[in-house]
Amino acid sequence: MSVAGLKKQFYKASQLVSEKVGGAEGTKLDEDFKDLERKVDVTSKAVVEVISKTSEYLQPNPASRAKLSMLNTMSKIRGQVKNPGYPQAEGLLGECMSKYGRELGEETNFGGALVDVGEAMKRLAEVKDSLDIDVKQNFIDPLQGLNDKDLREIQHHLKKLEGRRLDYDYKKKRQGKIPDEEVRQALEKFHESKEVAETSMYNLLENDIEQVSQLSALVESQLQYHKQAVQVLDELSDKLGDRMSEAQSRPRQEYTPKPKPIFDFGEDNNHSNGGYSASMAPTPSFISAELPFDLARLSFWKPRLSPEQPSCKALYDFEPENEGELGFREGDIITLTNQIDENWYEGMLNGQSGFFPLNYVEVLVPLPH
Repeated sequence: MSVAGLKKQFYKASQLVSEKVGGAEGTKLDEDFKDLERKVDVTSKAVVEVISKTSEYLQPNPASRAKLSMLNTMSKIRGQVKNPGYPQAEGLLGECMSKYGRELGEETNFGGALVDVGEAMKRLAEVKDSLDIDVKQNFIDPLQGLNDKDLREIQHHLKKLEGRRLDYDYKKKRQGKIPDEEVRQALEKFHESKEVAETSMYNLLENDIEQVSQLSALVESQLQYHKQAVQVLDELSDKLGDRMSEAQSRPRQEYTPKPKPIFDFGEDNNHSNGGYSASMAPTPSFISAELPFDLARLSFWKPRLSPEQPSCKALYDFEPENEGELGFREGDIITLTNQIDENWYEGMLNGQSGFFPLNYVEVLVPLPH
């Protein structure tokens, strides 16, 4: 920094101290300028808060949002192009229903209905994904651009204006010691910065119809989402109604128990207790008289980790839903290798490495700080 630059920084700092500590008054800005500044400040706060609340509206689960953010970060580190999506509640419910519906059998009334509702829920999750994408592209991203570009530029102009005001006020109070030409130049620069800042704030507030169009895009995306959701649910309702009508019109089949087996007990079985004879009783396949005692004891043995090694114990089962996650069962002992953030660990189990949520485990030996 040049000598002139250092002097200017000294002037600003001196004037600021005299105003904050000594109670000196600086040059006042007009009321119209202050009103513009107040409206821009409210706009800036509104944009930041609306972006945050819209993200919460689209993705209400804070743990899933944190997990998705961590997964996206990991994907960027690994160079993966496709990032995992937010796990929609409708999709998770649909997967659950479809799974048990197929296990129960689609030929049964309940099993078939579970599959129908499950598939509809998965379609609703796809519709919700489309809403997420539309709102992000047409509402969140434009607002983020406004915050990152126009509002940040205005803050830069206001900061520059404040610096030039302090420089001018310092020189004005020391007229006679500081050449009049320097005071005049400081005043010109102050007015120049004020005009630039005022123009940028006015243009932002005058063109607020752009923000109205972005709100309109948000509402349109929601309208399309609800229309598609109603269509999916209408089709599902008709399908379930047909299924109920068909079940009610189907003749009821009475349960017929199977005939009981008849056993012929001969004279040789007079001393039997009524069950199978010893020669007829089946031997369970899992019992072996020749099983060595030591081998039977070994079946209960599990390797233990070194007490010095960072580790944790699984409190619940964890099924991995995304690439890179480590699955485990309740009671498993997992070696800790790293803590990703306040919500996720990275560890190893049975030769497999991956990350998993902190609230699923109990730390036995913590990681070194």
